[in-house]
Amino acid sequence: MSASKVLLGVVIGLAAGALVGVLLAPDSGTNTRKKISKKGEKYAEDLKSKFNDFLDGFMENVESVKEDVREMGNDIADKAKSKYTDFKTDGKRTS
Repeated sequence: MSASKVLLGVVIGLAAGALVGVLLAPDSGTNTRKKISKKGEKYAEDLKSKFNDFLDGFMENVESVKEDVREMGNDIADKAKSKYTDFKTDGKRTS
């Protein structure tokens, strides 16, 4: 199971638990709606923050992979040039 699915499940579970707790608490409708609204805003901010952190980490990994691929490409190109030069030199010697 991926980490994002687990995180989403935890967030949904926390939101549902908070909602049930607020709804079952003895309070007036106005206060209950205010509490639900505040909790919803808090959870939305937390979720946005966690998503942004996840996205930042993901983008760092993408950049790292891109750099690794560039380095591999340069290594392969250097080896190919070296082989070509060796082949070219060996070909001239035997002619």
